[in-house]
Formats: sequence, structure tokens, C-alpha cells
Amino acid sequence: MMKHLTRAVAVAAALALAAAACNANDKTASGGSTAAAEQGGTWHVLTTSKEINLDPAKSQNLGISTIHLVLRGLTSWKTEQGKAAQLVPDLATDTGQVSDGGKTWTYKLKPGLKYADGSPIVAADIKYGIERSFAPELSGGLGYHKSLLVGGDKYTGPYKGGDLASVQTPDDTTLVFKLNKPFGDWPWIVSMPAFSPVPKKADTDPAHYGEKPVASGPYQVKSLAPGSKLELERNPGWDKSTDQARTGLPDSIVFDMGLQPDVVNQRLIADAGDDKFAATTGTSVPAALIPTVTGNPAVKARVATSPSGALEYLAMNTKRPALSNPEVRKAIQFAVDKQAVQVAEGGPEYGGELATTLITPGIDGFTKFDLYPAPPQGDPEKAKQMLAAAGVSNLTLTMVADNTTATGLPVAQAIQQGLKRAGITVKLLPPLDSESLTDLITGNKPDFDLTVSSWLPDFPSALGNIQPLFASSEIGNGGYNISRYSNPAVDSAIAAATAESDLGKAAGMWGAVDKQIMQDSPVVPLIYARNAFLHGSKVQNFYLSAYPPYPNQLIVGLSK
Repeated sequence: MMKHLTRAVAVAAALALAAAACNANDKTASGGSTAAAEQGGTWHVLTTSKEINLDPAKSQNLGISTIHLVLRGLTSWKTEQGKAAQLVPDLATDTGQVSDGGKTWTYKLKPGLKYADGSPIVAADIKYGIERSFAPELSGGLGYHKSLLVGGDKYTGPYKGGDLASVQTPDDTTLVFKLNKPFGDWPWIVSMPAFSPVPKKADTDPAHYGEKPVASGPYQVKSLAPGSKLELERNPGWDKSTDQARTGLPDSIVFDMGLQPDVVNQRLIADAGDDKFAATTGTSVPAALIPTVTGNPAVKARVATSPSGALEYLAMNTKRPALSNPEVRKAIQFAVDKQAVQVAEGGPEYGGELATTLITPGIDGFTKFDLYPAPPQGDPEKAKQMLAAAGVSNLTLTMVADNTTATGLPVAQAIQQGLKRAGITVKLLPPLDSESLTDLITGNKPDFDLTVSSWLPDFPSALGNIQPLFASSEIGNGGYNISRYSNPAVDSAIAAATAESDLGKAAGMWGAVDKQIMQDSPVVPLIYARNAFLHGSKVQNFYLSAYPPYPNQLIVGLSK
């Protein structure tokens, strides 16, 4: 369920990439607002999306995004510029008490939690919200919990499946979760939309519940014009003293939906009228507008950029005969011209910094290392020597690219030219649209040698950088281990790190797995993806962290 997407979508319609090598975690994101945010006003969000889904069972929103303005979970995310996202208690009193060797997690709700009508938020509402997420008719949301909760593999939701016994509510303020295996990242899981309270009595029309869900956060839906506009107003039942994650500064928030990307960016560049109080949270500054943005200091100051983000990487299909030898794959590490990829993506400032690791900056467990040190443009002579030592000559590979983005083909061609200098011939297959490309690379008959992909975890754990891309269980059948990498020792190390409930220890374990995988060279890390979003001159607290590389909508405010 992590975010595997083509370059343009992986950064969720943002602009290029990444972190600053050794000090990547310390680099402060640019574009952060400096004036004081004040209580009040209307924040306008300009979006190309034609649908905003506020049904927690259907949502894949990150912990700092739209749905969490309306709904709270057991835990939440807190962000600060230049720092990794923190897990904080939300509706719960703490981030969870673990027992039974990591298979039981217990939460107590804070006292005095209320909905807008003054009725109390109780544990049964959260249990019911979780159960709804299993209903086939409400599919599409983040679903990590579905494979972790005991009986989740067979449960079909509250409408036909009755009660899910592994979610227990011994009283109105207590929830107990029974897992089928130890899972140290469970406190992050319960920050996801599915763990928001849904009163059973309010779920009279499940298909349309998301149009006006019962609010537990600082805002509730005032009006919705599908595909056009969503208006949020204050939820009078929200108590700021119970909420560490949200500031609730604007009086109202208006989402202008279905806009064209160029319209979004041109309006924000112009910074006129209500657009002074506007921002985009998912529409990139396109390459064509970079000169306009960088050439005007006043506009450039209103571009918030992330110090890191998604990992863009070259996947090598290890099951193909030409790439089954790890020594050949290691030679390709030196042959790739990462600088040319960087230029194709927009250059160092907007295209990103060069990557050498699988865990990205901003995620606990990230340690900067480089097992294959080479100049930015690669070391073709060293690559030739390594291929010769491996007894390989006249190596010819096929590569498939994405044709739906402006940079998909140029990046593929940059890699093609770099490998050519090392004596490796790369034949570019006809580019595919995103859906066809995904079907090919995640299917059971992957007829390609190389492809470029991007990856962004759904929550700030190195598990999300490693397990979906490199566990043997994720090969084929729609899984995203597109390099077809399989190593039993790595699988065991992944299982051990996953089970560790001490997140500090787990981070160290994940860092070791990163190096272990890179020694086998199934992929070439290319760049760490930097996002860039424009905002109006009156928008404050609008900045991007290394992770998540998106603005924290829960803390945005306005100045006069």
C-alpha cells in the first residue's frame, strides 16, 4: 500500500527532488513562511483533483493531509521544519501500550472528546470505523491493518460480517487490538484514516458517508459541490487542548477543485485577491514555469520545497539471464549517469540530489552511505572493467519507460546514454501509459530488463522503504518488488525489524538491511525526490519536511 508511482505521480504532482547528502536530515526546507499566522480567515486550496474523499474507509491520505482536518485517529503526526515527523497521541492518551510479545496493543481515549452535537466519542465508534474499512463496497483505503488483525483475512465488514473480534472495546474509553504477528509500527498504523471514529447510527448510507462524515477534528463539511468546491467550517465540538497535531487556525477552508495545473500555478504566481490566501498541496511547478519562478525573487520566496521525498530508482530485473549475476548489476551501478538523470528532472535545485541509499532522508534508519562511489556522471571505465572481470561482453538490455510524464522518456534516454559509454546497449521498448506500465512491472510475466520507478512510504518508517520493494513475498501478483529480488537472509532480517516494537532499535535494524540489499545491487538509487509547491503571500506555516514531502495542512494559518 505504499506509494509506487511514475515519477510525476510519485511526487504527487510535485516538482523534482531531494536531500543534501551528509546533512540531508538537517537541511531546512525552503519556502517556509515567516510572518505570524493568526486565528481566523479563509484558506483556499487550489487543486486539480475532481474528488476529495472524506470517507475514512476509502482514503489513502497521509497523516498531515485533508481528511485529517475533519477526522482524528488514535495517533497523529507532528512536523517541524528540518525535523523528521513525530508520532503523537491524538484521540488516545499515548501512542500505545504493547504486550504479548508485540501482538497486543492497548489504547485509552482522552476524557471529554466530543462530536459537534456534544455527544461523546467512544471506543465503539473507532471499532466500527475500522470494521467498515473491511467492507468490499468501501474498498480503496490504506489497509495495512487488514492483514495484521487476527481474522482480518476473512472478515467482510460490519454490514455482512458482523463483529471483528480482534478489535475489543471492554469499555467506552479502551481499545485492544490483537495482531497475528508482532508489528512494531502499529502506532503509525492507528494514525491512518480507517482508525477515525464513525458512529454506527450515522452510517445510514455508506456509499455517501464521505460527503459529510461526522467530524472529530477542528473542521466539518459545510457544503460540497462534487468536482467543484468543498467548504469546511469549524467543528464546535473540537477542543484544541486535546489535540497536539492541529492548530485549527483558519475559520474556514475552501477547496477549489478540478482546476487545470497551469491555472493553479499561474494564479499563485499572480498572488491577487483571494489567491493571496491560497496554496496548492499537490500541483507541481512545471519545468516550463521554473524560469518565471526563479527569475522573480518574490515568487521564488513563495515556493515551498522539501529537502527530500520519494526515491527515484533504476530497477534491474534480477530474474532475467543478463542481470542474474550480481557482479553485472554492480557494474551498472558505476555505469549510470545520475547527473544526467538529475538534469532531466530539473537540475539540483528542482530535480534533486543524487541518491545512494534505499531508505530516504527524513525516515528513521536513514544513514548516508555509498557502496559504489563514482563521479556524478558515472565511471564507465570501471564499469567496463567489472563486466570484463565477470566475463560479460556485448551486453544488451531492454528498458521500458513511462510516456505520461514530461520526464519519463528523457530519464530513460539519460540512462541509455550513460550505459552506452560503458559498452552496454539499452534498447528502449515502446513507452507505456502508467496503468500498462504498472501491469507489466508488477505482473507475473515481466518482459523487461530495466525500468525507472519512484517510491514514497505511506508513513515514516523504513519498513515502507524496504519491505514492499525487496521482500520475496512482493514479487509478482501485483507486488512492487519489480527487481524480482529474493534473498532468504534479507527476508529474515525484514521480519525481525518488522517485529521490533522499540522503534529506535528497529531503525538501526532497517539501516543494516539497507546495506545488506545494496550489496546485492538489485536497484540503482538515482535521486531523492524533492517536491515544490507554491502558496500565496498571506499563507503561513506552509513548509515541506524531508518526510512527508508535502505541506502539513493541519497547521497552516493566515496573516493579514
